[in-house]
Amino acid sequence: MSAHGHEHGHHDHSHTSSDAEGRAKALGWAIAITLGFAGVEAVGGWWAGSLALLGDAGHMVTDTVALALSFLAARLAQRPPSPEMSYGWRRAEVLAALLNAVFMLILVVALGLAAIGRLQQPVPVQGGVVMLIAAIGLGVNLLVLWQLHGTHSHALNMRGAVLHVIGDLLGSVAALIAGLVVWLTGWTPIDPLLTLLICGLILVSAGRLLRDVIRVLMEATPPGTDLDAVRRRLGAVEGVVAVHDLHVWTLAGDRLLLSAHLSVDSDQNWPATLMAAQRRLRDEFGIGHATLQPESPQYRQLARAADDVLDDHCH
Repeated sequence: MSAHGHEHGHHDHSHTSSDAEGRAKALGWAIAITLGFAGVEAVGGWWAGSLALLGDAGHMVTDTVALALSFLAARLAQRPPSPEMSYGWRRAEVLAALLNAVFMLILVVALGLAAIGRLQQPVPVQGGVVMLIAAIGLGVNLLVLWQLHGTHSHALNMRGAVLHVIGDLLGSVAALIAGLVVWLTGWTPIDPLLTLLICGLILVSAGRLLRDVIRVLMEATPPGTDLDAVRRRLGAVEGVVAVHDLHVWTLAGDRLLLSAHLSVDSDQNWPATLMAAQRRLRDEFGIGHATLQPESPQYRQLARAADDVLDDHCH
C-alpha cells in the first residue's frame, strides 16, 4: 500500500502569507528609523569622543543591513510553493537569521577590541552630549522594537531582527550611563567597560540564535516537542498498531511538520484513522502539516517477503 494522508489546508498557507506580509511591513519601518538615527549617532559619537556612541552607531548600521536581509527574507517567504520550491521560500528567513547572528558575532569582536584599546589609552569624553544623544537613541530603539512587536517573534528571522534592536537598545542604555558617570565624575574608563558588558550580553543572545538556526537547518526535533510523546499518542489512535519512521521538523522555527509510517490493523478503516491521527497531532501538539503513510498487514507481509528476497540476493 503506497497511499498516504497529507493535511495542511489552504488556511495554513494564507495565514503564513499574512504573517510574512506583517513582518515585512514592520521591518520596512524599522529599517528607515534605524538608518536615519545611525547617522545622527555616528556624528554625535565622533564629536563627543564616546566609544559607546560610536559603537552603537556602528551597531545600528549593521542592524540596517541585518534588517534589510530580514525584510528581503520576509518578502521571499510570501512567495507560494512551486514545482522547483515545493515548500516555498520559508527557509530564506532561516538563512537571514544565520547571517544576522554572524554579523552580531563580528560586531562583538570589533567593539571588544576597540574597548580594550580605549582602556589602554583613554580619551576625553563629553558626558553631556553623550547623554543627550543616547537618550534620543533609547527612544528610537524603543519605537523600532514596538514596530517589530507582535509580528510572530517565534520565527527565527524575526528573532534575529529583534535581537539586533535589543542590542541597540542596550547600547543606548550603556551610552546613557557612561555619559552620566563621565559628566558627574569625569571617570572615562566607564565608557569602554560598559561597551564590553554589552558585548557579552549580545554574544550570549547571538550564540543562542545561532544554535537554534543550526538546529533548524539540521532538521532536528524542535525544542518543546517530545518525540516519544508524539509516538505514544499516535500509537493510541484506534486502528494503529505501531508507529515508526517518525520525524518532526520545522521550516523556519515556527511551523511544525511531521511524517510517519503507521502500521494499521486494517486498511478498510484508514480514512477514519487518518482523520483521528491528524486531529490529535493538530490539537495536542500544534502540528498542522502531517504526512502519514499507512502500512496494512498485507503490506507488511509483502515488505517482509521483499526484504527476504533482497537478503538472499545479497548473500
